[in-house]
Order: sequence, then C-alpha cells, then structure tokens
Amino acid sequence: MKEPHDPLRLCVYATVALLGWLLGPWAALGFAALGFAGYWKARRAGLTRSKCVLRDTRLVLAYLGLIGLAAIAAIVTVIV
Repeated sequence: MKEPHDPLRLCVYATVALLGWLLGPWAALGFAALGFAGYWKARRAGLTRSKCVLRDTRLVLAYLGLIGLAAIAAIVTVIV
C-alpha cells in the first residue's frame, strides 16, 4: 500500500514565513546568505541548472544577492 503524501514543504514554508515575520530583514539576510552559499558551492561543483523557477544557477545567485542587498539596506535604514 502506498503511503500518503507528506506535505513537509508546506510546514517548512510556514516556518520560514514565521521567521521572516518575526525577524524581518535579518531573516531575509540570513536565508539569502545561506542560499547564496549553497548555490555558490553547488555551482563550483558543476551545477548549472537548478530546480528553482529561475533554472540557471547564475540567475539564482543574482536573485539571492539582490535579496541580501535589499535586506542590508533595510537593516541600515532602521539603524540610521
């Protein structure tokens, strides 16, 4: 008998959304940095196509870099 589908990703998405809500730009910066580091390592290992909607790992790196820069700008704006 086949096991029912476990919607684990939905729980993960909800947790990420909660952290984003609670921690604001700090969470965005952390997740962007973590994602960027992961994709950078994967690209250096030879990954050129991703399952991400953007497909090309260069586009994914640019996207994550922009999120990181936007988060830094938000943090600096709040501090100043």
